Amino acid sequence: MFKYRNIDINYVRYGNINNQTVVLLHGWGQNIEMMKPVGDSLIDNDVIIVDLPGHGKSEEPKEIWNLNDFVDMIHELLNNLNVQNPILIGHSFGGKLSLLYASMYPVKKLILFGSPFKVKKNPNSLKVKTLKKLKTLPGLNKLAETMKKHMGSTDYRNASPMMRDILVRHVNTDITENVKKIKCPTIIIWGSNDGAVPIADAYELESLIPDAAVIQYDGCTHYAYLERIGQTNRIIKNFIKEK
Repeated sequence: MFKYRNIDINYVRYGNINNQTVVLLHGWGQNIEMMKPVGDSLIDNDVIIVDLPGHGKSEEPKEIWNLNDFVDMIHELLNNLNVQNPILIGHSFGGKLSLLYASMYPVKKLILFGSPFKVKKNPNSLKVKTLKKLKTLPGLNKLAETMKKHMGSTDYRNASPMMRDILVRHVNTDITENVKKIKCPTIIIWGSNDGAVPIADAYELESLIPDAAVIQYDGCTHYAYLERIGQTNRIIKNFIKEK
């Protein structure tokens, strides 16, 4: 365990500690186990997989964190482990954190799976209109909050009150300008049928990062990296070996 801001952060470290370090960050509502099928294929390297705060065996933050707080935690953990210039691999929320980290600190290479980076805009949806209307009516604020829980995403419904607030802050944070600062070689693995983050976002990311390439998995979803885990691991191994 690693202590950060008085909360315990769980992580695993295995493989060859004398080789380059690969850090894996899971998506929202997940844990270390979701990244082990990738990490286990890279044991010739120094592999670190983190339970992000509020996930797995890591404690929840004691206040509402923004994305920079998560990145600071990751940076402090890696400093504590004497890791510099890591290879970062991130899925979904973990990919967003990887993007932000790579825009702020030296990163050798970056590998992304279905990583959001901008705010979804859908102001005309019936759900949003209904909730906005309810919030303006006397005595119906509580009903609006109840409806939000039932109408929101599965991630939102399953989260604790603290983690819900953090999730809302995450989905409403656009890091497009940060992404433009990334210089490291990057591969972007994405499913053509990703219903959480559309494939168009993968190609937009590719256009924002100077040294980036999209690898599209036709017919795959937001978990494309796992749906074709053998292909994913071969791509990553070859990418990591490239000088």
